Amino acid sequence: MDQDVRFAGYAAIFDRVDRGGDVVRAGAFGGALAAGVPLLWQHGPGCVIGTVERLAEDARGLRVIGRVSVRTAAGREAAAALRAGAVDGLSFGYRVKAARGGGAGLGPRELLALDLVEVSLVSHPMQEGARVIRVE
Repeated sequence: MDQDVRFAGYAAIFDRVDRGGDVVRAGAFGGALAAGVPLLWQHGPGCVIGTVERLAEDARGLRVIGRVSVRTAAGREAAAALRAGAVDGLSFGYRVKAARGGGAGLGPRELLALDLVEVSLVSHPMQEGARVIRVE
């Protein structure tokens, strides 16, 4: 297929500890806008595969709607993997603006305010529940 692939899912789930020992709290994304947030393949800074059309916090986490473009080789690879169900993980790159806790014996680090840098389609998300839930 030579058509772009549109998807929806969650790049972050609130109040669940990820594999790195962090937990994202509601409000951490502070009204981030989709404009200017690249959609990457496997967090590769040189692998822009499309656009983030919409993102918003809801009760569950950071909900994302994105479009994978088939105009690049990486985009075609990602689109094929997404269509086949071979890849359904989502993740995000960020800079910490405010956090609390973490460290030896202190429990998870709570991420309270973040600068959203990118959203990625990935094979292995840091948060198990950060997944694509619909593909068009």
